[in-house]
Amino acid sequence: MSSKLILNTDAMQEEFFADTALIGIASTLPGYQFCWTLNRQFETNFVREPEMDVCLQSGKKKQYFFPIYVYYLPINGMKYILYKLKSDKEALLPEVKQLDYLWKLQSNTPETDAQAIVQTLRDIPQVQLAQIIAPDRLKNLDHLIV
Repeated sequence: MSSKLILNTDAMQEEFFADTALIGIASTLPGYQFCWTLNRQFETNFVREPEMDVCLQSGKKKQYFFPIYVYYLPINGMKYILYKLKSDKEALLPEVKQLDYLWKLQSNTPETDAQAIVQTLRDIPQVQLAQIIAPDRLKNLDHLIV
């Protein structure tokens, strides 16, 4: 009799999402242009990290890659991760298909920081929607662990 080993991602999720807030964003801008816009608006320096890209396999042969952009603020320990949620017609998080990006921020005051970011995002003409997303609303949180 063989036994299967099952990877328990609950502990990883708990640690990865500790002190974080998630912001869902709808924008038709491609990733590089959206990051350029964010970098100018927020005085950040989001950088594409290809080795962190999320890869999902659909069917037996088709793979979809979802770009990841990161920015760290070493002075206060804040960490931003921006996920591109669409690749071709595939969605990284099917439960929020209407969103194009997900901004994960990790800080000492994530809720307050997220509210300020959402207010600024709503002032950007290329952003159609910006809202705080409750992590428990997302069924596929393990897709976000990088």
